[in-house]
Amino acid sequence: MPDPGTGNDDRAALFSEHRRLLFSIAYRMVGSASDAEDIVQETYLRWSQADTTGVQSAKSYLATTATRLALDHLQSARVRREVYVGPWLPEPLVGVGADDPVAAMDVADSLSIAFLVLLERLTPAQRAAFLLREVFSFEYPEIARIVGTSEANARQLVQRAKQHVATGRPRFASDAGHADKLTRHFLEACKSGQLEGLVSLLSSEAVAWADGGGKFAAARRPIVGADRVARFAASVVGKWIASGDVRIAPVNGSLGLVFVAGDRVRAVMTVDVEPASGRVDQIFIIVNPDKLASVRP
Repeated sequence: MPDPGTGNDDRAALFSEHRRLLFSIAYRMVGSASDAEDIVQETYLRWSQADTTGVQSAKSYLATTATRLALDHLQSARVRREVYVGPWLPEPLVGVGADDPVAAMDVADSLSIAFLVLLERLTPAQRAAFLLREVFSFEYPEIARIVGTSEANARQLVQRAKQHVATGRPRFASDAGHADKLTRHFLEACKSGQLEGLVSLLSSEAVAWADGGGKFAAARRPIVGADRVARFAASVVGKWIASGDVRIAPVNGSLGLVFVAGDRVRAVMTVDVEPASGRVDQIFIIVNPDKLASVRP
């Protein structure tokens, strides 16, 4: 490990080596690409100015800094989300497919909108411990040091988080190939407006969520039931097609619909496939312009 006198070029090289990991941690923690980038930049700033005497691992130091910054962000974000208008959904990563290094972690769907929504059930400490262990394969002693707790409590945080996530639905045994095929069929049916085809692909208790953040017209309550969700999805996508371009594209490690009008991304839709039934059980539509401002067509 370089001493405090190490040149900026060496530090920059070490940071660059771990930058993707830092973004991956930060994004899964806060659910926002723009905020995750801010956390990564602040991590670099602190790294470039730090006294690294005694630091044994650049990766550990950087991961610790990024995680703690994300924890601080979540503490303040939770207050804002309590007064958020309508459902809160994560900011989408358009263009990031299943083979992207950011998506290719130990838990295959850990980048999906559905997975990130499940993480909202956790406390910030549970979220950090769970992600570091289950997605990024950190050892418990290091997780304890990063989160600032004992190793025994770190294990408890992970276990409780796993129970909360499993309550939402066990998500670790899905058939990725089947899910991708079903997702594509569903998105194509949305584009063509085939109601019968949509209903047949939905679970009976399917739910559609729309995030407009009070800044764009969107359903402020979830739409429930296969028939209602199918009609809602077909109607929404039909309006998109009438006023712009709708394309299937990689989104958060899977596939989604991206609505482009006037050289700007106006909306993103992703779906979630329930492993037990093999049908689409959740639809997520993001139209909040703040969450799409940095997304390029």
